[in-house]
Amino acid sequence: MASNFDLYVERHHTDSDKWHKYEDKEIIPLWVADSDFKSPIAVIDALQKRVAHGVFGYGYPSPELVEVFIQRMKQRYQWDVKPEWLVFLPGLVCGLNLCVRALTTPEQGTIAPHPIYPPFMKAARFANRNQVSAPVKLQNKRWVLDLEATENQLSGSEKLLMLCNPQNPGGTVYRRHELAAQLDFAQRHNLIVCSDEIHCDLLLDEGLEHIPFASLSEDAAQRSVTLMSPSKTFNIAGLGASIAVIPNAALRHRFTEARAGIVPSVDILAYVAATAAYKGGDEWLAEQLTYLRGNRDLVMERINAIPGLKLMPVEATYLAWIDASGLAVTNPHAFFEQAGVGLSPGSDFGNPNFVRLNFGCQRALLEQALTRMTNAVATLPALA
Repeated sequence: MASNFDLYVERHHTDSDKWHKYEDKEIIPLWVADSDFKSPIAVIDALQKRVAHGVFGYGYPSPELVEVFIQRMKQRYQWDVKPEWLVFLPGLVCGLNLCVRALTTPEQGTIAPHPIYPPFMKAARFANRNQVSAPVKLQNKRWVLDLEATENQLSGSEKLLMLCNPQNPGGTVYRRHELAAQLDFAQRHNLIVCSDEIHCDLLLDEGLEHIPFASLSEDAAQRSVTLMSPSKTFNIAGLGASIAVIPNAALRHRFTEARAGIVPSVDILAYVAATAAYKGGDEWLAEQLTYLRGNRDLVMERINAIPGLKLMPVEATYLAWIDASGLAVTNPHAFFEQAGVGLSPGSDFGNPNFVRLNFGCQRALLEQALTRMTNAVATLPALA
């Protein structure tokens, strides 16, 4: 049975962080990266069955979950993963923080793309580690890492390269030759690599493929931690089930030692949801991708028709990185919020001239938000 992604699901006055931010305000929330879509029926049914059991003690990742994840990596990405490589986490952000704390010393630094998902920057700051910003530049209408510019900033103390593929907020899916250049950079500077690949299933351009960094070669595998999760793919982020894939036993030991006593185990319902999503959610995922492509195309058309705004093609994710530098406003986030559209401020990612729009929502709601943005910009004086 086909899913109805046009269905409006009421999230006001629920436990939704996304909608609570603008509780009782006439502002459409298109900011934090969870979607407004009901999760696959396979997930809902599995959770209801588990809840009906009525006992909720401590849990562990079932052999079934390990097996379906390993099969998924093989079938989708031709990546052979071994069970002992897997470390289950209650979220991907704690994985970013563990990588910084476990795999660098206070004297060693990190390297991260810029602009980037805010927890990349916060992880270094929380651990009192220096961070080099690797600029992301626009090349052939794609946001890509400028490794040459990054070279000039290095002191030699850097130990951890933090990557994001597909890139958040730019939506780039890195090609094999681009990943090979990132691996070459890591090899030349003797870097461990933390690769955030949480959006790997959300490829919008047909014909593109996600290539896990660790699958490039044995060397890539042995110097890497890959972070994955079903959370964005199947809209189960609030349940908190993520996976760190760490082939190198020494790195895995350091990672799990840093985690001990601080980062809790995964919730039993999260294990259930993750297993059900990977086992029975792919038909739903295909339907979601078709719907998201329509939303992406709508956003591209409407945003690029607004004077002062620019949006490059979004290859993956449901996030649009909008350049608002052409607007006659000092704070584009605040400007659109006043117009009734709640976006993510670009300053959180490292560039205040941008805003990030989440188009993982009902199309009618998206249309309404885009109309508000169009009408708001129409009130501004044109820049000379």
